Amino acid sequence: MNKRFAKWSMFGLTLTLFAGLLSGCTGGSEPSESENRVLRIGVLYGGADNEPYFRQQYTDMFEMQHPNIQFEIVGAISYDEQRFQPTEPGKEPAEQPDPYERMKELMTGQNPVDVVVVDYNMLRRFTQDNLLQSLDPMIQKDKFDISDYVPTVIEGIKAAGDGNLYALTPTFYSSALYYNKKLFTDKGVEPPTDKMTWTDLFNKARQVADANEEDPTFGFSFNRWVNDGFSTLNAYTSLLQLRVWDDKGEKMVVNSDPWAQAMDTVVSLYNDGVIPNQQFMNQMYEKRNAAGEPINDPFFGDLFLSGNMAMVIGESYYVNELRRANDNASKIEGFEAIDWDVVTVPVDPMNPESGGNIGLSQLMGINTNAQNAKDAWEFIKFSNSKEWAKLKARSNYELVARKEFLQPIGGMSYNIEAFTMLKPLPPTSNNDDKIYREKPNVWQAQNVGYELFQAVLDGTKEVKEALAEWETRGNAILEGAVEPGGGGVIEPLPMPMPRVQSEVSVETEAVEKVE
Repeated sequence: MNKRFAKWSMFGLTLTLFAGLLSGCTGGSEPSESENRVLRIGVLYGGADNEPYFRQQYTDMFEMQHPNIQFEIVGAISYDEQRFQPTEPGKEPAEQPDPYERMKELMTGQNPVDVVVVDYNMLRRFTQDNLLQSLDPMIQKDKFDISDYVPTVIEGIKAAGDGNLYALTPTFYSSALYYNKKLFTDKGVEPPTDKMTWTDLFNKARQVADANEEDPTFGFSFNRWVNDGFSTLNAYTSLLQLRVWDDKGEKMVVNSDPWAQAMDTVVSLYNDGVIPNQQFMNQMYEKRNAAGEPINDPFFGDLFLSGNMAMVIGESYYVNELRRANDNASKIEGFEAIDWDVVTVPVDPMNPESGGNIGLSQLMGINTNAQNAKDAWEFIKFSNSKEWAKLKARSNYELVARKEFLQPIGGMSYNIEAFTMLKPLPPTSNNDDKIYREKPNVWQAQNVGYELFQAVLDGTKEVKEALAEWETRGNAILEGAVEPGGGGVIEPLPMPMPRVQSEVSVETEAVEKVE
């Protein structure tokens, strides 16, 4: 009996050891939950300020729940290095790095990153170059619920991936058309609606505009301040996706009917006082000064807040400015609280589901060459979870992508869906960043348009004449010629600082672990 027991015991022990050995052979590449692991995240811009911000916003909470995972934040471009690059008089400025190629190096080098954080303009190139894994199989396998993602985010991401999801983002920012309800009521004009056409918008702007020299009401502006007419034209043509030059930056393409219609529209609105006119505003202030009237502007030129603008395109976080002004209305002399609401930015009838300035700037995807794809997906799931969205919904500066937690700020009542209905406009080119970097003379070619636009405003040139001249002179510049009196080819602008929120709150409330 004892011998038999001993024999079976030895046999069981042998099976146990053999099973353990098999497990070790077949599962060696799959780290255990308790094993210390590294998750490398590639971001476009690195630097002394950027990494702490990214960790605070995205990785700290995950690390609290996964202490065995160590994050490495790797920047493709060092902003500090670019900012403090020494320049020598008489020498060409250092060549600016190609953001896409730098990110590609992080993904295909000897120690590739696992997660990449990209903006919307890069996403399509990454998918076309097969640098990102499709998230659809992982979403289906884990039954990860994305049904309540707003159309602005989920449809925009799918559009960049030919119907597939190659990234997710937990937050976004968007723009909408703000309007002053009282000004429309006083004029007996129906207020704007979602998905209006630009023609309808401009007609309404004319109906509510009032060129009163003492206290004018402008019908519409592309932002809250007074701009020169050429800047307004650029804002309008950008939303219409009209290009100044071709995809290679070699030929101007402004001498066209769509450009002529756009310029004619802006010139007419500008000269008729429908859009804010700097000269008109200067004359108004001069008259007030001459009359000895004090000019008190607590809004720093914000014409919508001052009640002088009927409609304006503004970002989602502009709601905070309106709220602060209205909350303090009793303290501001002569100020009446603004009764406002929002609708979507106008759309092109040929593409009525897209439009506006929409930012999907924290898109997280998994590198095709990821060394730790499992943890990469867990991190993306966590960052896009309902628990995370519930916590981040407190932010006043970005919108969360999940409808359930997307609510008007501070208990106010406004059409918040105006920020979520439209998809981002598709990029018109994958080469614009490269053109600006490698062909700084495109700036000079574009600036010719300012001079000619002013000539149209002054009545010394016709629209089509101005556009034809702009294209001819612009082509000469792009080909290497120097504008008379232009002083040569202008230098490229310095690299812009990455967008960082101006106000960051540190949440201490723990997020429940994502199942």
